[in-house]
Amino acid sequence: MQNIPQQLEAILFWKAEPVSIKKLATLLNVGVAEIRAGLTELESALQNRGITLVQTDEEVTLGTARELSPLIEKLTKDELSRDLGKAGLETLSIVLYQGPISRSDIDYIRGVNSQFILRALLIRGLVERIENPKDARSFLYKPTLQLLSHMGVSKIPDLPDYDQVRRDIESFKTAARDATMSA
Repeated sequence: MQNIPQQLEAILFWKAEPVSIKKLATLLNVGVAEIRAGLTELESALQNRGITLVQTDEEVTLGTARELSPLIEKLTKDELSRDLGKAGLETLSIVLYQGPISRSDIDYIRGVNSQFILRALLIRGLVERIENPKDARSFLYKPTLQLLSHMGVSKIPDLPDYDQVRRDIESFKTAARDATMSA
């Protein structure tokens, strides 16, 4: 019993970023035509709800319903006025010292999902997302020039203890990998 629209909604909610229609077809082991039909059904089901489908010919994601944009704009402004917190600073440090870096690598180093923290950093203009030249299905995160300027750093290697911090992170990753392989 396969409910394609329900599965599409779950995947798009979980990913929280654009997903190609071909990737959805692969994930659900169905044809592109079935995905498109499922998206049409999901779009109808989302009528008069807080979220909507945002689509191009090749990609789809969940977005805020147009009539709720003012609410989300207010919440975003409120979010931007709050402190980053420990998780935000931790993630920002990883991006600064290891960037450009993938979300999966950030998650690996932190040991938790960093999706929402990265989103907050993107909204604040502290990090930017670029295409991953090694994998078109993922993105890399790097610090913005605005962040470097705000920190008074003209180039990344000028960060405090840059070489030592990079060595420490690499040692951690190697030790964690070794521990995983021996387990």
